[in-house]
Amino acid sequence: MNRLLLIAALCAASNAAADPGAPVIVTGTVADEASKAGLLGRLREVYGSARVIDQLSVGAVAAPANWDAYVQKLLGPNLKLISGGQLKVDGNAVSVRGDVGSEAQRQQIAGEFAASLNPTYTVNNALRVTVSEQKALDDTLANRIIEFESGKATLTDSGKLILDQMSVVLLRLKDKKVEVIGHTDNAGSRASNLPLSQSRAEAVRTYLGSKGIRPELVAVSGEGPDRPVADNRTPEGRARNRRIEFKVLQ
Repeated sequence: MNRLLLIAALCAASNAAADPGAPVIVTGTVADEASKAGLLGRLREVYGSARVIDQLSVGAVAAPANWDAYVQKLLGPNLKLISGGQLKVDGNAVSVRGDVGSEAQRQQIAGEFAASLNPTYTVNNALRVTVSEQKALDDTLANRIIEFESGKATLTDSGKLILDQMSVVLLRLKDKKVEVIGHTDNAGSRASNLPLSQSRAEAVRTYLGSKGIRPELVAVSGEGPDRPVADNRTPEGRARNRRIEFKVLQ
């Protein structure tokens, strides 16, 4: 029997303050309709009904004792401090990632999580404090999509043009290391989308190298369809999910 799973993409805009209507996409499998209704209700209280996109399913999963109550305690107002993030609860394992504005916010969220759970739960706090260099990258990318040829890791001319602009900013960062993260929509299998997203991130690193960005300063990863920023049920949403993300590493 599978374990209970909840995944919520939190404030999925690169700048949540600039886009207070960014969607909160909820996926995974829960044990019954009552559990689903309770979790969605709590998220709607925090973020507002219009922002919460329900992709939860109900299935045969084993729930730890009082799982619903513990998870609902995690879904507090301070989650709105996180941008570009994800909260994942897999049985008794909790992980949270994304960007926050200060170390105090990072510690506050971690402390609230610890106080909300019993000792059977483990928490992986992967929140990062946003730095000024990150804002420079976000402002340059400006939510634009770096395009590739369909189903390939070949940059289009418009994609190269955006990277030309990004390279100017990256050169100003000098020896700061960044991560290039490839994302896809959910069309096709996850098994094929993961390597495609990785290959596209590597293609970006190669192109940036041609513009003078040292390859050792650019880490790459591919997350396939796992971190959507929009609803995959619409063509517009799928287009937004096929993207390249830049993150300054601490």
